[in-house]
Amino acid sequence: MKLYDFDGMFDEKLGEYIKKHSGEYKESEWEDIIPALYSKFGDTPIKSLGKTPRVFYAEMSGSELIKCLKAHLRQEVPVSEFLCEAIENKADIDELIPLLDGTQGEREYAANLIGADERVIKKYLELLVQSDDEDFKDRLADLIKEKADLVRKDAAQYYRSGTDREYMLEIMSRSAVREDEIFDILIKEFRTEVDNLPMRASYLAAYGDERALKYLYDKIEDEGLSFIEFQELKYAIEALGGEYNGERDFTNDPYYDIIKAHSASAADLFGGAGVSGGRVADDGTDEGAGDLKN
Repeated sequence: MKLYDFDGMFDEKLGEYIKKHSGEYKESEWEDIIPALYSKFGDTPIKSLGKTPRVFYAEMSGSELIKCLKAHLRQEVPVSEFLCEAIENKADIDELIPLLDGTQGEREYAANLIGADERVIKKYLELLVQSDDEDFKDRLADLIKEKADLVRKDAAQYYRSGTDREYMLEIMSRSAVREDEIFDILIKEFRTEVDNLPMRASYLAAYGDERALKYLYDKIEDEGLSFIEFQELKYAIEALGGEYNGERDFTNDPYYDIIKAHSASAADLFGGAGVSGGRVADDGTDEGAGDLKN
Protein backbone atom coordinates (compact mmCIF):
# COMPACT_ATOMS: atom_id res chain seq x y z
CA MET A 1 0.00 0.00 0.00
CA LYS A 2 1.44 3.34 -1.08
CA LEU A 3 1.20 5.99 1.62
CA TYR A 4 0.90 9.72 1.03
CA ASP A 5 2.00 12.42 3.44
CA PHE A 6 -0.81 14.84 2.69
CA ASP A 7 0.00 16.93 5.75
CA GLY A 8 3.58 17.32 4.53
CA MET A 9 2.28 18.41 1.11
CA PHE A 10 -0.04 20.92 2.77
CA ASP A 11 2.74 22.31 4.98
CA GLU A 12 4.84 22.94 1.87
CA LYS A 13 1.99 24.78 0.16
CA LEU A 14 1.18 26.66 3.35
CA GLY A 15 4.75 27.88 3.67
CA GLU A 16 4.55 29.33 0.16
CA TYR A 17 1.18 30.93 0.90
CA ILE A 18 2.38 32.53 4.14
CA LYS A 19 5.48 33.89 2.43
CA LYS A 20 3.36 35.34 -0.36
CA HIS A 21 0.90 36.98 2.04
CA SER A 22 3.38 37.96 4.75
CA GLY A 23 2.20 40.94 6.75
CA GLU A 24 -1.36 40.85 5.42
CA TYR A 25 -2.92 39.08 8.39
CA LYS A 26 -2.67 39.19 12.16
CA GLU A 27 -1.72 36.07 14.11
CA SER A 28 -5.32 35.65 15.31
CA GLU A 29 -6.54 35.80 11.70
CA TRP A 30 -4.11 33.06 10.64
CA GLU A 31 -5.70 30.82 13.28
CA ASP A 32 -8.90 30.91 11.21
CA ILE A 33 -7.30 31.00 7.78
CA ILE A 34 -5.06 27.95 8.14
CA PRO A 35 -7.85 25.45 9.01
CA ALA A 36 -9.90 26.80 6.08
CA LEU A 37 -6.92 26.36 3.75
CA TYR A 38 -6.41 22.81 5.04
CA SER A 39 -10.02 21.90 4.36
CA LYS A 40 -9.77 23.39 0.87
CA PHE A 41 -6.58 21.40 0.29
CA GLY A 42 -8.54 18.22 0.94
CA ASP A 43 -10.64 18.94 -2.14
CA THR A 44 -7.73 20.02 -4.32
CA PRO A 45 -6.45 17.50 -6.93
CA ILE A 46 -2.85 16.35 -6.38
CA LYS A 47 -1.03 16.16 -9.70
CA SER A 48 1.04 13.10 -8.80
CA LEU A 49 -2.09 11.33 -7.58
CA GLY A 50 -4.68 12.48 -10.07
CA LYS A 51 -7.32 12.99 -7.37
CA THR A 52 -7.98 14.93 -4.19
CA PRO A 53 -6.98 13.62 -0.73
CA ARG A 54 -10.63 13.15 0.23
CA VAL A 55 -11.44 11.24 -2.96
CA PHE A 56 -8.34 9.10 -2.49
CA TYR A 57 -9.61 7.83 0.86
CA ALA A 58 -13.28 7.77 -0.19
CA GLU A 59 -12.44 5.04 -2.69
CA MET A 60 -11.23 2.71 0.09
CA SER A 61 -13.39 0.36 2.16
CA GLY A 62 -13.53 0.61 5.93
CA SER A 63 -11.11 -2.26 6.41
CA GLU A 64 -8.70 -0.79 3.84
CA LEU A 65 -8.78 2.54 5.65
CA ILE A 66 -7.88 0.90 8.93
CA LYS A 67 -5.01 -0.99 7.27
CA CYS A 68 -3.88 2.34 5.85
CA LEU A 69 -3.97 3.94 9.31
CA LYS A 70 -1.91 1.10 10.79
CA ALA A 71 0.62 1.40 7.95
CA HIS A 72 0.95 5.16 8.55
CA LEU A 73 1.64 4.59 12.23
CA ARG A 74 4.03 1.70 11.61
CA GLN A 75 6.04 3.63 9.02
CA GLU A 76 5.75 6.91 10.96
CA VAL A 77 4.05 8.75 8.10
CA PRO A 78 1.85 11.58 9.47
CA VAL A 79 -1.85 10.70 9.65
CA SER A 80 -3.96 13.38 7.98
CA GLU A 81 -7.38 14.52 9.13
CA PHE A 82 -8.69 13.35 5.75
CA LEU A 83 -7.85 9.75 6.62
CA CYS A 84 -9.49 10.10 10.04
CA GLU A 85 -12.59 11.65 8.45
CA ALA A 86 -12.87 8.74 6.04
CA ILE A 87 -12.53 6.18 8.82
CA GLU A 88 -15.24 7.89 10.86
CA ASN A 89 -17.53 7.90 7.84
CA LYS A 90 -16.94 4.37 6.56
CA ALA A 91 -15.38 2.05 9.14
CA ASP A 92 -17.52 0.08 11.59
CA ILE A 93 -16.68 0.38 15.26
CA ASP A 94 -16.28 -3.40 15.37
CA GLU A 95 -13.40 -2.97 12.91
CA LEU A 96 -11.78 -0.33 15.12
CA ILE A 97 -12.07 -2.14 18.46
CA PRO A 98 -9.15 -4.55 17.75
CA LEU A 99 -6.84 -1.51 17.52
CA LEU A 100 -7.31 -1.05 21.27
CA ASP A 101 -5.09 -4.11 21.69
CA GLY A 102 -2.48 -2.77 19.28
CA THR A 103 0.42 -0.36 19.61
CA GLN A 104 0.15 2.78 21.72
CA GLY A 105 -0.43 4.86 18.59
CA GLU A 106 -3.17 2.51 17.41
CA ARG A 107 -4.85 2.67 20.80
CA GLU A 108 -4.82 6.44 20.85
CA TYR A 109 -6.30 6.78 17.38
CA ALA A 110 -8.86 4.07 18.08
CA ALA A 111 -10.08 5.83 21.24
CA ASN A 112 -10.42 9.14 19.41
CA LEU A 113 -12.25 7.55 16.48
CA ILE A 114 -14.54 5.29 18.52
CA GLY A 115 -15.45 7.83 21.19
CA ALA A 116 -17.64 6.90 24.16
CA ASP A 117 -19.30 3.83 22.67
CA GLU A 118 -20.80 1.50 25.28
CA ARG A 119 -18.97 -1.49 23.83
CA VAL A 120 -15.54 -0.17 24.79
CA ILE A 121 -16.02 1.65 28.11
CA LYS A 122 -14.84 -1.32 30.20
CA LYS A 123 -11.87 -1.73 27.85
CA TYR A 124 -11.04 1.96 28.29
CA LEU A 125 -10.96 1.50 32.05
CA GLU A 126 -8.59 -1.46 31.69
CA LEU A 127 -6.32 0.58 29.42
CA LEU A 128 -6.39 3.52 31.83
CA VAL A 129 -5.06 1.53 34.77
CA GLN A 130 -2.47 -0.19 32.56
CA SER A 131 -1.09 2.97 30.95
CA ASP A 132 1.72 5.21 32.18
CA ASP A 133 0.88 7.97 29.69
CA GLU A 134 -0.97 10.71 31.61
CA ASP A 135 -2.32 12.37 28.48
CA PHE A 136 -3.77 9.07 27.28
CA LYS A 137 -5.19 8.35 30.73
CA ASP A 138 -6.84 11.79 30.77
CA ARG A 139 -8.39 11.18 27.36
CA LEU A 140 -9.70 7.77 28.40
CA ALA A 141 -11.12 9.20 31.62
CA ASP A 142 -13.00 11.87 29.65
CA LEU A 143 -14.57 9.20 27.46
CA ILE A 144 -15.38 6.90 30.37
CA LYS A 145 -17.13 9.70 32.27
CA GLU A 146 -19.69 9.97 29.47
CA LYS A 147 -20.87 6.44 30.30
CA ALA A 148 -19.64 6.19 33.90
CA ASP A 149 -22.59 4.07 35.05
CA LEU A 150 -21.25 1.15 33.03
CA VAL A 151 -18.06 0.92 35.11
CA ARG A 152 -19.04 2.50 38.44
CA LYS A 153 -18.60 -0.77 40.35
CA ASP A 154 -15.28 -1.50 38.63
CA ALA A 155 -14.10 2.01 39.47
CA ALA A 156 -15.08 1.52 43.11
CA GLN A 157 -13.12 -1.73 43.20
CA TYR A 158 -10.03 -0.10 41.71
CA TYR A 159 -10.39 2.73 44.23
CA ARG A 160 -10.51 0.30 47.16
CA SER A 161 -7.38 -1.43 45.85
CA GLY A 162 -5.57 1.91 45.66
CA THR A 163 -5.32 1.91 41.86
CA ASP A 164 -5.48 5.34 40.15
CA ARG A 165 -7.70 6.64 42.94
CA GLU A 166 -8.03 10.16 41.59
CA TYR A 167 -9.26 8.92 38.23
CA MET A 168 -11.65 6.50 39.95
CA LEU A 169 -13.11 9.28 42.09
CA GLU A 170 -13.64 11.41 39.02
CA ILE A 171 -15.33 8.55 37.17
CA MET A 172 -17.54 7.55 40.12
CA SER A 173 -18.67 11.14 40.57
CA ARG A 174 -20.10 11.13 37.04
CA SER A 175 -22.33 8.13 37.67
CA ALA A 176 -26.04 8.93 37.48
CA VAL A 177 -26.93 5.89 39.59
CA ARG A 178 -27.14 6.73 43.29
CA GLU A 179 -25.40 4.14 45.46
CA ASP A 180 -24.44 4.37 49.12
CA GLU A 181 -21.03 2.87 48.40
CA ILE A 182 -20.05 5.62 45.98
CA PHE A 183 -21.62 8.35 48.12
CA ASP A 184 -19.71 7.16 51.19
CA ILE A 185 -16.42 7.11 49.26
CA LEU A 186 -16.92 10.65 47.95
CA ILE A 187 -17.90 11.94 51.41
CA LYS A 188 -14.96 10.23 53.07
CA GLU A 189 -12.56 11.81 50.58
CA PHE A 190 -14.22 15.20 51.04
CA ARG A 191 -13.85 15.05 54.81
CA THR A 192 -10.30 13.67 54.95
CA GLU A 193 -8.44 15.06 51.89
CA VAL A 194 -7.84 18.59 53.20
CA ASP A 195 -5.16 19.43 50.62
CA ASN A 196 -7.51 19.05 47.65
CA LEU A 197 -10.79 20.35 49.00
CA PRO A 198 -11.96 22.19 45.83
CA MET A 199 -11.66 19.03 43.73
CA ARG A 200 -13.40 16.90 46.36
CA ALA A 201 -16.24 19.43 46.53
CA SER A 202 -16.53 19.39 42.74
CA TYR A 203 -16.97 15.60 42.84
CA LEU A 204 -19.90 15.99 45.23
CA ALA A 205 -21.41 18.63 42.96
CA ALA A 206 -21.04 16.36 39.94
CA TYR A 207 -22.53 13.35 41.73
CA GLY A 208 -25.63 15.33 42.58
CA ASP A 209 -26.69 13.61 45.80
CA GLU A 210 -28.41 16.17 48.05
CA ARG A 211 -27.33 14.25 51.14
CA ALA A 212 -23.94 15.90 50.69
CA LEU A 213 -25.37 19.33 51.50
CA LYS A 214 -25.04 18.96 55.26
CA TYR A 215 -21.33 18.17 54.90
CA LEU A 216 -20.82 21.12 52.56
CA TYR A 217 -22.68 23.50 54.87
CA ASP A 218 -20.59 22.35 57.80
CA LYS A 219 -17.31 22.79 55.93
CA ILE A 220 -18.08 26.19 54.43
CA GLU A 221 -18.31 27.66 57.95
CA ASP A 222 -14.60 26.92 58.46
CA GLU A 223 -12.87 30.27 58.93
CA GLY A 224 -9.60 28.84 57.66
CA LEU A 225 -10.86 28.34 54.10
CA SER A 226 -9.05 30.00 51.23
CA PHE A 227 -11.02 32.09 48.76
CA ILE A 228 -10.80 29.34 46.13
CA GLU A 229 -12.00 26.69 48.57
CA PHE A 230 -14.88 28.89 49.66
CA GLN A 231 -15.96 29.55 46.09
CA GLU A 232 -15.88 25.84 45.16
CA LEU A 233 -17.87 24.90 48.25
CA LYS A 234 -20.44 27.57 47.49
CA TYR A 235 -20.72 26.34 43.93
CA ALA A 236 -21.21 22.74 45.10
CA ILE A 237 -23.96 23.83 47.52
CA GLU A 238 -25.77 25.66 44.75
CA ALA A 239 -25.31 22.76 42.31
CA LEU A 240 -27.13 20.52 44.80
CA GLY A 241 -30.01 22.95 45.14
CA GLY A 242 -28.84 24.67 48.31
CA GLU A 243 -27.96 28.26 49.09
CA TYR A 244 -25.31 29.96 51.19
CA ASN A 245 -25.66 33.61 52.17
CA GLY A 246 -22.88 33.99 54.69
CA GLU A 247 -20.50 36.93 54.44
CA ARG A 248 -16.74 36.36 54.53
CA ASP A 249 -13.64 38.51 54.48
CA PHE A 250 -10.75 37.37 52.26
CA THR A 251 -8.76 40.62 52.23
CA ASN A 252 -5.51 38.92 53.24
CA ASP A 253 -5.99 35.76 51.21
CA PRO A 254 -3.15 35.35 48.64
CA TYR A 255 -5.45 33.67 46.12
CA TYR A 256 -7.93 36.48 46.51
CA ASP A 257 -5.17 39.02 45.86
CA ILE A 258 -4.26 37.27 42.62
CA ILE A 259 -7.88 37.24 41.47
CA LYS A 260 -8.24 40.86 42.51
CA ALA A 261 -5.20 41.77 40.41
CA HIS A 262 -6.64 39.99 37.37
CA SER A 263 -9.98 41.68 37.94
CA ALA A 264 -8.29 45.06 38.08
CA SER A 265 -6.41 44.35 34.84
CA ALA A 266 -9.63 43.36 33.12
CA ALA A 267 -11.35 46.47 34.42
CA ASP A 268 -8.54 48.67 33.07
CA LEU A 269 -8.82 46.94 29.70
CA PHE A 270 -12.55 47.56 29.42
CA GLY A 271 -12.63 50.92 31.15
CA GLY A 272 -14.29 49.78 34.37
CA ALA A 273 -13.33 49.91 38.02
CA GLY A 274 -11.21 47.23 39.65
CA VAL A 275 -11.81 45.17 42.75
CA SER A 276 -11.46 47.49 45.72
CA GLY A 277 -12.24 45.32 48.70
CA GLY A 278 -11.94 41.83 50.12
CA ARG A 279 -15.43 41.21 51.46
CA VAL A 280 -17.56 38.62 49.71
CA ALA A 281 -21.20 39.62 49.59
CA ASP A 282 -24.23 37.42 50.20
CA ASP A 283 -24.46 36.48 46.53
CA GLY A 284 -20.84 35.31 46.45
CA THR A 285 -19.55 38.27 44.44
CA ASP A 286 -17.00 40.80 45.60
CA GLU A 287 -18.72 43.92 46.88
CA GLY A 288 -15.83 46.09 45.76
CA ALA A 289 -15.87 44.90 42.16
CA GLY A 290 -16.96 47.42 39.57
CA ASP A 291 -18.97 46.57 36.47
CA LEU A 292 -17.23 46.17 33.12
CA LYS A 293 -18.32 48.87 30.71
CA ASN A 294 -18.86 48.21 27.05
